Amino acid sequence: MQPRSPSEIASYHAHIYFRSSGERAHAAALREAVAERFRVRLGFWREGPVGPHGAAMYQVAFAPELFQSLVNAKRDHLLDAVWIGTPLPLHGEVLPEEQEAELAGEPNTDPTVSP
Repeated sequence: MQPRSPSEIASYHAHIYFRSSGERAHAAALREAVAERFRVRLGFWREGPVGPHGAAMYQVAFAPELFQSLVNAKRDHLLDAVWIGTPLPLHGEVLPEEQEAELAGEPNTDPTVSP
């Protein structure tokens, strides 16, 4: 099997899990904030396990160009990395502590919210 080119990546997605009514309330607040701020597609609320997912959840799908504004580069490389094989040392000192300041929020004039 040939490796696929990164240019073939059409979208990313994340699953927001919750296990209690309190966590569901936090998930709902996050969902609302994400929908207001980013051009994303929100999946259905799943109130229990579904498919490979062992907990209630919903999905957030987003375009590749949005990834950089969602993920902290330093944390992504040094704390949250997933390695196949033995991890290699990284030069974390060259990664910024914080992302550059974001521009003012853009009104969502083309909502993509799904149920």
